[in-house]
Amino acid sequence: MKLQRNGRTKALAIGAMALVSSLSLAACGSDNNTTTSTTASGGAGASAAQIACGKGGQLLAAGSTAQNNAIDVWKNAYGSACSGTTITYGGGGSGAGVQQFNQGKISFAGSDSSLKPAEVEASKAVCKTGQGIDLPMVGGLISIVYNVDNVDNLVLDGPTLAKIFDSQITKWNAPEIAKLNPGANLPDADIRAFHRSDDSGTTDNLTKYLSKASAGAWSYPSGKTWAGKGGQSANGSPGLAAQVKQNKNSISYVELSYAQSNSLKSAAINTGASKPVEATTANAANTFAKAKISGTGNDLALTLDYATKDEGSYPLVLVTYEIVCDKGNKADTLDALKSFLTYTISDNGQQAIGTKGYVPLPKELASKVQAVIPTLA
Repeated sequence: MKLQRNGRTKALAIGAMALVSSLSLAACGSDNNTTTSTTASGGAGASAAQIACGKGGQLLAAGSTAQNNAIDVWKNAYGSACSGTTITYGGGGSGAGVQQFNQGKISFAGSDSSLKPAEVEASKAVCKTGQGIDLPMVGGLISIVYNVDNVDNLVLDGPTLAKIFDSQITKWNAPEIAKLNPGANLPDADIRAFHRSDDSGTTDNLTKYLSKASAGAWSYPSGKTWAGKGGQSANGSPGLAAQVKQNKNSISYVELSYAQSNSLKSAAINTGASKPVEATTANAANTFAKAKISGTGNDLALTLDYATKDEGSYPLVLVTYEIVCDKGNKADTLDALKSFLTYTISDNGQQAIGTKGYVPLPKELASKVQAVIPTLA
Protein backbone atom coordinates (compact mmCIF):
# COMPACT_ATOMS: atom_id res chain seq x y z
CA MET A 1 0.00 0.00 0.00
CA LYS A 2 1.50 3.32 -1.02
CA LEU A 3 1.85 5.93 1.66
CA GLN A 4 0.57 9.35 0.58
CA ARG A 5 2.67 12.46 1.21
CA ASN A 6 1.42 14.26 4.30
CA GLY A 7 1.74 18.01 4.10
CA ARG A 8 2.57 18.27 7.77
CA THR A 9 5.47 15.77 7.72
CA LYS A 10 8.02 18.29 6.52
CA ALA A 11 6.80 20.82 9.04
CA LEU A 12 7.23 18.28 11.81
CA ALA A 13 10.74 17.41 10.66
CA ILE A 14 11.83 21.04 10.49
CA GLY A 15 9.92 22.60 13.37
CA ALA A 16 9.28 19.73 15.75
CA MET A 17 8.77 21.00 19.22
CA ALA A 18 11.44 20.69 21.85
CA LEU A 19 11.47 17.79 24.27
CA VAL A 20 9.96 18.05 27.69
CA SER A 21 11.74 20.71 29.72
CA SER A 22 9.30 20.67 32.60
CA LEU A 23 6.83 17.99 33.59
CA SER A 24 3.75 18.13 35.77
CA LEU A 25 3.34 14.56 36.78
CA ALA A 26 1.67 12.14 39.08
CA ALA A 27 3.78 9.02 39.48
CA CYS A 28 2.30 5.85 38.04
CA GLY A 29 1.98 3.07 40.55
CA SER A 30 3.22 -0.37 39.73
CA ASP A 31 0.00 -2.11 40.63
CA ASN A 32 -2.64 -0.21 38.77
CA ASN A 33 -3.41 1.36 35.43
CA THR A 34 -3.01 5.12 35.46
CA THR A 35 -3.20 7.77 32.79
CA THR A 36 -0.83 10.63 33.46
CA SER A 37 -0.80 14.02 31.77
CA THR A 38 2.63 15.33 30.87
CA THR A 39 2.96 18.88 29.62
CA ALA A 40 5.70 19.50 27.06
CA SER A 41 6.98 23.04 26.98
CA GLY A 42 9.61 25.06 25.17
CA GLY A 43 8.47 24.35 21.61
CA ALA A 44 6.02 25.97 19.26
CA GLY A 45 2.62 24.38 19.56
CA ALA A 46 3.42 22.57 22.80
CA SER A 47 0.47 20.60 24.10
CA ALA A 48 -0.46 18.08 26.76
CA ALA A 49 0.44 14.46 26.09
CA GLN A 50 -1.46 11.63 27.67
CA ILE A 51 0.75 8.71 28.68
CA ALA A 52 -1.09 5.60 29.85
CA CYS A 53 1.53 4.15 32.17
CA GLY A 54 0.09 0.71 32.64
CA LYS A 55 1.09 -1.68 35.44
CA GLY A 56 4.80 -0.93 35.41
CA GLY A 57 7.69 -3.33 35.40
CA GLN A 58 11.12 -3.62 33.82
CA LEU A 59 11.53 -3.53 30.05
CA LEU A 60 14.79 -4.86 28.67
CA ALA A 61 15.64 -4.08 25.06
CA ALA A 62 18.69 -3.93 22.81
CA GLY A 63 19.79 -3.52 19.23
CA SER A 64 20.15 -0.64 16.81
CA THR A 65 22.59 2.08 17.81
CA ALA A 66 21.01 4.36 15.19
CA GLN A 67 18.04 4.83 17.52
CA ASN A 68 20.04 5.22 20.75
CA ASN A 69 19.49 8.97 20.89
CA ALA A 70 15.76 8.56 20.22
CA ILE A 71 15.43 5.93 22.94
CA ASP A 72 17.18 8.26 25.39
CA VAL A 73 14.64 10.99 24.65
CA TRP A 74 11.73 8.61 25.09
CA LYS A 75 13.11 6.97 28.24
CA ASN A 76 13.52 10.34 29.95
CA ALA A 77 10.02 11.56 29.16
CA TYR A 78 8.28 8.23 29.76
CA GLY A 79 10.30 7.41 32.87
CA SER A 80 9.44 10.76 34.44
CA ALA A 81 5.76 10.17 33.81
CA CYS A 82 5.72 6.49 34.71
CA SER A 83 8.00 5.91 37.65
CA GLY A 84 6.77 2.33 38.01
CA THR A 85 8.44 1.31 34.74
CA THR A 86 12.19 0.93 34.21
CA ILE A 87 13.44 0.79 30.63
CA THR A 88 16.92 -0.50 29.89
CA TYR A 89 18.20 -0.32 26.32
CA GLY A 90 21.55 -1.73 25.28
CA GLY A 91 22.93 -0.94 21.83
CA GLY A 92 25.15 -3.58 20.30
CA GLY A 93 23.76 -3.26 16.78
CA SER A 94 20.71 -4.61 15.01
CA GLY A 95 22.12 -8.10 14.59
CA ALA A 96 22.81 -8.47 18.29
CA GLY A 97 19.35 -7.11 19.14
CA VAL A 98 17.55 -9.64 16.94
CA GLN A 99 19.70 -12.43 18.34
CA GLN A 100 18.91 -11.50 21.94
CA PHE A 101 15.21 -11.19 21.12
CA ASN A 102 15.13 -14.66 19.60
CA GLN A 103 16.92 -15.98 22.68
CA GLY A 104 14.15 -14.61 24.88
CA LYS A 105 16.47 -12.23 26.73
CA ILE A 106 14.67 -8.96 25.94
CA SER A 107 11.13 -7.65 25.54
CA PHE A 108 11.79 -5.94 22.24
CA ALA A 109 14.65 -5.44 19.82
CA GLY A 110 15.57 -2.41 17.76
CA SER A 111 16.63 -3.24 14.21
CA ASP A 112 17.30 -1.04 11.19
CA SER A 113 16.46 -4.02 9.00
CA SER A 114 13.23 -5.98 8.99
CA LEU A 115 13.26 -9.59 10.11
CA LYS A 116 14.49 -12.13 7.59
CA PRO A 117 12.35 -15.28 7.07
CA ALA A 118 14.81 -17.39 9.09
CA GLU A 119 14.67 -14.86 11.94
CA VAL A 120 10.86 -14.92 11.92
CA GLU A 121 10.95 -18.70 12.08
CA ALA A 122 13.41 -18.59 14.98
CA SER A 123 11.20 -16.11 16.84
CA LYS A 124 8.40 -18.68 17.09
CA ALA A 125 10.35 -20.48 19.80
CA VAL A 126 10.11 -17.34 21.98
CA CYS A 127 6.72 -16.05 20.81
CA LYS A 128 5.19 -19.40 21.62
CA THR A 129 1.73 -18.60 20.27
CA GLY A 130 2.85 -16.19 17.57
CA GLN A 131 5.95 -14.76 15.90
CA GLY A 132 8.13 -11.66 15.73
CA ILE A 133 6.82 -8.69 13.78
CA ASP A 134 8.35 -5.40 12.65
CA LEU A 135 6.86 -2.13 13.89
CA PRO A 136 8.45 0.94 12.25
CA MET A 137 9.16 3.47 14.98
CA VAL A 138 12.19 5.66 14.20
CA GLY A 139 12.68 7.35 10.86
CA GLY A 140 16.20 8.43 10.10
CA LEU A 141 18.72 9.07 7.42
CA ILE A 142 22.26 7.85 6.92
CA SER A 143 24.65 10.76 6.78
CA ILE A 144 27.89 10.32 4.85
CA VAL A 145 30.16 12.09 7.30
CA TYR A 146 33.65 13.27 6.44
CA ASN A 147 36.55 15.20 7.93
CA VAL A 148 38.47 17.03 5.21
CA ASP A 149 39.94 20.46 5.82
CA ASN A 150 38.63 23.28 3.60
CA VAL A 151 35.96 21.08 2.01
CA ASP A 152 32.56 22.10 3.32
CA ASN A 153 30.07 21.16 0.59
CA LEU A 154 31.18 17.74 -0.60
CA VAL A 155 29.02 16.02 -3.21
CA LEU A 156 29.17 12.26 -3.81
CA ASP A 157 27.07 9.75 -5.74
CA GLY A 158 26.34 6.03 -5.60
CA PRO A 159 29.17 4.78 -7.84
CA THR A 160 31.75 7.01 -6.15
CA LEU A 161 30.67 6.01 -2.65
CA ALA A 162 30.79 2.32 -3.61
CA LYS A 163 34.34 2.71 -4.90
CA ILE A 164 35.45 4.67 -1.82
CA PHE A 165 34.08 2.08 0.59
CA ASP A 166 35.54 -0.76 -1.48
CA SER A 167 39.02 0.81 -1.65
CA GLN A 168 38.78 1.34 -5.42
CA ILE A 169 39.10 5.11 -4.92
CA THR A 170 41.82 5.86 -2.40
CA LYS A 171 42.67 9.57 -2.84
CA TRP A 172 40.52 12.58 -2.03
CA ASN A 173 41.53 14.31 -5.27
CA ALA A 174 40.62 11.28 -7.40
CA PRO A 175 39.05 12.25 -10.77
CA GLU A 176 35.66 10.79 -9.82
CA ILE A 177 35.42 12.98 -6.72
CA ALA A 178 36.86 16.05 -8.48
CA LYS A 179 34.25 15.76 -11.24
CA LEU A 180 31.44 15.93 -8.70
CA ASN A 181 33.07 18.85 -6.87
CA PRO A 182 34.37 21.37 -9.44
CA GLY A 183 36.38 24.11 -7.78
CA ALA A 184 36.70 22.27 -4.46
CA ASN A 185 40.11 22.27 -2.77
CA LEU A 186 40.43 18.48 -2.60
CA PRO A 187 43.68 17.36 -0.97
CA ASP A 188 46.14 14.87 -2.40
CA ALA A 189 45.59 12.71 0.66
CA ASP A 190 44.70 9.10 1.34
CA ILE A 191 41.05 8.44 2.16
CA ARG A 192 40.50 6.81 5.53
CA ALA A 193 37.19 4.95 5.20
CA PHE A 194 35.54 3.55 8.32
CA HIS A 195 32.82 0.90 8.45
CA ARG A 196 30.94 -0.95 11.19
CA SER A 197 32.67 -3.87 12.89
CA ASP A 198 29.40 -5.19 14.33
CA ASP A 199 26.42 -6.55 12.40
CA SER A 200 24.47 -3.40 11.68
CA GLY A 201 21.16 -2.42 10.17
CA THR A 202 22.76 0.89 9.17
CA THR A 203 25.28 -1.11 7.15
CA ASP A 204 22.42 -3.09 5.65
CA ASN A 205 20.63 0.07 4.53
CA LEU A 206 23.82 1.65 3.19
CA THR A 207 24.64 -1.45 1.15
CA LYS A 208 21.07 -1.65 -0.14
CA TYR A 209 21.57 1.88 -1.43
CA LEU A 210 24.95 0.98 -2.96
CA SER A 211 23.44 -2.11 -4.61
CA LYS A 212 20.66 -0.02 -6.16
CA ALA A 213 22.48 3.21 -6.99
CA SER A 214 26.11 2.35 -7.79
CA ALA A 215 25.64 1.21 -11.39
CA GLY A 216 27.28 -2.10 -10.54
CA ALA A 217 30.29 -0.63 -8.70
CA TRP A 218 29.18 -2.39 -5.48
CA SER A 219 29.52 -6.09 -6.27
CA TYR A 220 28.49 -7.51 -2.89
CA PRO A 221 25.04 -8.47 -1.63
CA SER A 222 23.49 -6.07 0.83
CA GLY A 223 23.57 -7.17 4.45
CA LYS A 224 24.29 -6.33 8.06
CA THR A 225 27.85 -7.66 7.89
CA TRP A 226 30.39 -5.45 6.14
CA ALA A 227 31.68 -6.98 2.91
CA GLY A 228 33.73 -4.25 1.24
CA LYS A 229 37.49 -4.47 0.88
CA GLY A 230 39.94 -2.54 3.02
CA GLY A 231 39.08 0.35 5.27
CA GLN A 232 39.02 0.40 9.06
CA SER A 233 36.27 -0.61 11.44
CA ALA A 234 34.65 0.67 14.61
CA ASN A 235 31.82 -0.51 16.81
CA GLY A 236 28.42 1.12 16.60
CA SER A 237 27.35 4.51 15.29
CA PRO A 238 29.05 6.28 18.22
CA GLY A 239 32.31 4.54 17.36
CA LEU A 240 32.19 5.57 13.70
CA ALA A 241 31.33 9.17 14.56
CA ALA A 242 34.25 9.31 17.01
CA GLN A 243 36.69 7.97 14.43
CA VAL A 244 35.70 10.51 11.80
CA LYS A 245 35.87 13.35 14.31
CA GLN A 246 39.37 12.30 15.41
CA ASN A 247 40.92 11.47 12.04
CA LYS A 248 41.63 13.89 9.22
CA ASN A 249 40.69 12.85 5.67
CA SER A 250 38.25 10.25 6.97
CA ILE A 251 34.77 9.25 5.81
CA SER A 252 32.04 7.01 7.20
CA TYR A 253 28.28 6.58 7.58
CA VAL A 254 26.16 7.28 10.65
CA GLU A 255 22.60 8.19 11.48
CA LEU A 256 22.10 11.97 11.19
CA SER A 257 21.72 12.52 14.93
CA TYR A 258 25.32 11.37 15.41
CA ALA A 259 26.53 13.73 12.70
CA GLN A 260 24.76 16.59 14.43
CA SER A 261 25.81 15.77 17.98
CA ASN A 262 29.45 15.44 16.87
CA SER A 263 29.40 18.53 14.61
CA LEU A 264 30.42 16.46 11.58
CA LYS A 265 30.03 17.58 7.98
CA SER A 266 27.60 15.60 5.79
CA ALA A 267 27.96 15.06 2.04
CA ALA A 268 25.14 15.85 -0.36
CA ILE A 269 24.14 13.05 -2.73
CA ASN A 270 23.93 13.40 -6.50
CA THR A 271 20.92 11.20 -7.29
CA GLY A 272 20.36 12.33 -10.86
CA ALA A 273 17.90 15.02 -9.78
CA SER A 274 18.50 18.59 -10.97
CA LYS A 275 20.76 19.30 -8.00
CA PRO A 276 22.48 17.29 -5.25
CA VAL A 277 20.24 16.40 -2.32
CA GLU A 278 21.42 17.46 1.12
CA ALA A 279 21.20 15.22 4.19
CA THR A 280 18.29 16.91 5.93
CA THR A 281 15.27 15.55 7.74
CA ALA A 282 12.98 17.41 5.34
CA ASN A 283 14.56 15.68 2.33
CA ALA A 284 14.42 12.30 4.07
CA ALA A 285 10.75 12.91 4.88
CA ASN A 286 10.08 13.23 1.14
CA THR A 287 11.46 9.73 0.65
CA PHE A 288 9.56 8.26 3.59
CA ALA A 289 6.31 9.70 2.25
CA LYS A 290 6.59 7.34 -0.71
CA ALA A 291 7.54 4.20 1.22
CA LYS A 292 5.48 1.07 0.73
CA ILE A 293 4.43 -1.53 3.27
CA SER A 294 5.80 -4.92 2.23
CA GLY A 295 4.95 -6.88 5.39
CA THR A 296 1.78 -8.91 5.77
CA GLY A 297 -0.83 -8.84 8.52
CA ASN A 298 0.43 -6.93 11.54
CA ASP A 299 3.99 -6.94 10.25
CA LEU A 300 4.66 -3.43 8.92
CA ALA A 301 8.03 -3.89 7.24
CA LEU A 302 8.67 -1.21 4.61
CA THR A 303 10.17 -1.05 1.15
CA LEU A 304 12.21 2.14 0.67
CA ASP A 305 13.27 3.60 -2.67
CA TYR A 306 17.05 3.88 -2.36
CA ALA A 307 17.38 4.71 -6.05
CA THR A 308 14.97 7.66 -6.01
CA LYS A 309 15.73 10.52 -8.39
CA ASP A 310 12.84 12.67 -7.20
CA GLU A 311 13.68 16.28 -6.51
CA GLY A 312 14.51 16.88 -2.86
CA SER A 313 14.35 13.18 -1.90
CA TYR A 314 17.35 11.99 0.07
CA PRO A 315 17.97 8.34 -0.84
CA LEU A 316 20.02 7.10 2.11
CA VAL A 317 17.22 6.57 4.60
CA LEU A 318 16.57 3.96 7.24
CA VAL A 319 13.75 3.01 9.54
CA THR A 320 14.34 1.37 12.89
CA TYR A 321 11.79 -1.28 13.74
CA GLU A 322 10.83 -2.31 17.23
CA ILE A 323 10.58 -6.07 17.00
CA VAL A 324 7.99 -7.67 19.26
CA CYS A 325 5.90 -10.81 19.39
CA ASP A 326 2.46 -10.40 17.86
CA LYS A 327 1.36 -13.04 20.38
CA GLY A 328 3.25 -14.73 23.17
CA ASN A 329 4.88 -11.67 24.75
CA LYS A 330 5.98 -12.03 28.36
CA ALA A 331 2.91 -11.54 30.52
CA ASP A 332 4.69 -9.58 33.24
CA THR A 333 5.95 -6.91 30.84
CA LEU A 334 3.27 -6.89 28.15
CA ASP A 335 1.35 -3.99 29.69
CA ALA A 336 4.46 -1.84 30.03
CA LEU A 337 5.58 -2.76 26.51
CA LYS A 338 2.29 -1.67 24.97
CA SER A 339 2.26 1.50 27.05
CA PHE A 340 5.81 2.52 26.08
CA LEU A 341 5.33 1.81 22.38
CA THR A 342 2.02 3.67 22.39
CA TYR A 343 3.89 6.73 23.64
CA THR A 344 6.80 6.44 21.20
CA ILE A 345 4.54 6.32 18.14
CA SER A 346 2.29 9.11 19.41
CA ASP A 347 2.45 12.59 17.90
CA ASN A 348 4.31 13.84 20.95
CA GLY A 349 6.78 10.97 20.92
CA GLN A 350 7.55 11.43 17.23
CA GLN A 351 7.81 15.21 17.52
CA ALA A 352 10.19 14.90 20.46
CA ILE A 353 12.79 12.97 18.45
CA GLY A 354 12.31 15.31 15.49
CA THR A 355 14.45 17.80 17.40
CA LYS A 356 17.32 15.28 17.54
CA GLY A 357 17.89 14.67 13.84
CA TYR A 358 15.23 12.00 13.34
CA VAL A 359 12.33 12.06 10.89
CA PRO A 360 8.82 11.83 12.36
CA LEU A 361 7.03 9.02 10.54
CA PRO A 362 4.26 9.95 8.09
CA LYS A 363 0.85 10.16 9.77
CA GLU A 364 -0.63 7.35 7.72
CA LEU A 365 2.15 4.95 8.69
CA ALA A 366 2.09 6.03 12.34
CA SER A 367 -1.64 5.36 12.50
CA LYS A 368 -1.10 1.80 11.26
CA VAL A 369 1.47 1.19 14.00
CA GLN A 370 -0.91 2.69 16.55
CA ALA A 371 -3.60 0.23 15.47
CA VAL A 372 -1.32 -2.82 15.90
CA ILE A 373 -0.01 -2.11 19.41
CA PRO A 374 -3.29 -2.74 21.30
CA THR A 375 -3.55 -6.17 19.59
CA LEU A 376 -0.25 -7.42 21.02
CA ALA A 377 -0.84 -10.34 23.34
